[in-house]
Amino acid sequence: QVQLVESGGGLVQAGDSLRLSCAASGRTDSTYAMAWFRQAPEKDREFVARVEWSTGTTYYADSVKGRFTISGDSDKKSGYLHMEALKLEDTAVYYCATMEYGEGKWKYWGQGTRVTVSS
Repeated sequence: QVQLVESGGGLVQAGDSLRLSCAASGRTDSTYAMAWFRQAPEKDREFVARVEWSTGTTYYADSVKGRFTISGDSDKKSGYLHMEALKLEDTAVYYCATMEYGEGKWKYWGQGTRVTVSS
């Protein structure tokens, strides 16, 4: 089991920066990748970014490419999402999730942290 706890959300103005954190505990040795998703009000949850721990390879949704950066500590205990040039449409609850080796699904999820971007 892996437990994930997000933090760092809050109310910011458009154009501001914010860094979200995801603290992982439990059996993280089997963690292959970490990702961030978000869910805006009355919208489906969507993928934001992911990092594969073994290679450091990252992927981003087009909507955040160039503005968001995903990173983490090599011990897989902490992940981060650094967000710059925030837009109103970035307002959402942000979730981190992890995938185990050999599994093609995001198995563990945090409870989410809310980001509100105001004009």
